[in-house]
Amino acid sequence: MNRSFHKSQTLRFYDCSAVEVKSKFGAEFRRFSLDRQKPGKFEDFYKLVVHTHHISNTEVTIGYADVHGDLLPINNDDNFCKAVSSANPLLRVFIQKRAAPAGGATCHG
Repeated sequence: MNRSFHKSQTLRFYDCSAVEVKSKFGAEFRRFSLDRQKPGKFEDFYKLVVHTHHISNTEVTIGYADVHGDLLPINNDDNFCKAVSSANPLLRVFIQKRAAPAGGATCHG
């Protein structure tokens, strides 16, 4: 049997309601999936991401690459749903440590 034909047949039965998420923190990548129709809330997604990357004690910002390659933030329910709905078929998520607040310690020389 032609192997490439067999692979294409499998793709027809792919669950279209699932969104594959590929998240990157530093040099580490993680993959998981979400339900496109019911992705949940941003807060739950945030907890899932930090748990998946084992960075629960780290304040992070989350962004995603849109269809044009622009990096957009995921920081509330609205733009989280926009990110999930625009994923085709992969949602690329980028995680960065949150910057320290301004007005912190200063050095005097």
